[in-house]
Amino acid sequence: MADLLKQALDIWQKGGWAMVPLAIVSFMLFYKGMEIRLALKDKAYRRVAEPEWRGWIGEAGGRKGPIGRIIHFAMQSHDLEEIGARFAEIRIGELKPFARDLRFMKVCVAAAPLLGLLGTVTGMFATFQGLSMGGGGEKTMDMVSGGISEALITTQTGLVIALPGYFWHYQLARERDRYAAFLAHMESLCAQFIHKCVKKGRKA
Repeated sequence: MADLLKQALDIWQKGGWAMVPLAIVSFMLFYKGMEIRLALKDKAYRRVAEPEWRGWIGEAGGRKGPIGRIIHFAMQSHDLEEIGARFAEIRIGELKPFARDLRFMKVCVAAAPLLGLLGTVTGMFATFQGLSMGGGGEKTMDMVSGGISEALITTQTGLVIALPGYFWHYQLARERDRYAAFLAHMESLCAQFIHKCVKKGRKA
C-alpha cells in the first residue's frame, strides 16, 4: 500500500501544475454525481409499488413519503386546468435542479480532457525548452523527459476523469428521465380521477 501511494505521488508530481485543476474538476464532477444519485434515490418512486400509490389518488388517508406528498398536493385541484398547473409546478420543483446539476456535470466532463490537453501543451513547451538548451547533458535530458512525462500524464489523467464521468452522467440522465416519465404517468392518472369527479359533480 505504501509503495502504491508513493508511486501515485510520484506520478502526480511529474504531471505538473495541471494536475491541481484536474483534481478539482474530478472532485466536483464525482461529488455532484453522487449528490444527484442520492437525491434521485430519496424520491423513492421505485420503492412504492404502482398499485399502492394509485390507491392514494382516491384515498387521502394512506398517503406517505415523497410520492404521497406529491399526490396530496396534486389532488387539491378542482379541475383539469388546475391539476395541469399543479403538475407543471411539481415538474419545475422536482426536475429543474437535476437539469441544472447534470449541466454542471457535463461541463466538468468536457473540461477534464481540455485541462489535460493544456498540460500536454505546457509539457511540450518544457520539452522544447530542454532541447533548445542543447549540450545533451544530464540536465537537458532531465528537462526533456520531465516535459514528456508532464505531457503524457496530464493527457491520460484528463481522459481517465472524462470517460467514467461521461458514462456516469449518461446513467444519471437516464434515471432523471425515468423519474420524469413516472411524474407524467402520475399526472395522467390523477387527471383521469379529477375528470371523473368533475363529471360526477363531486370533489376529489
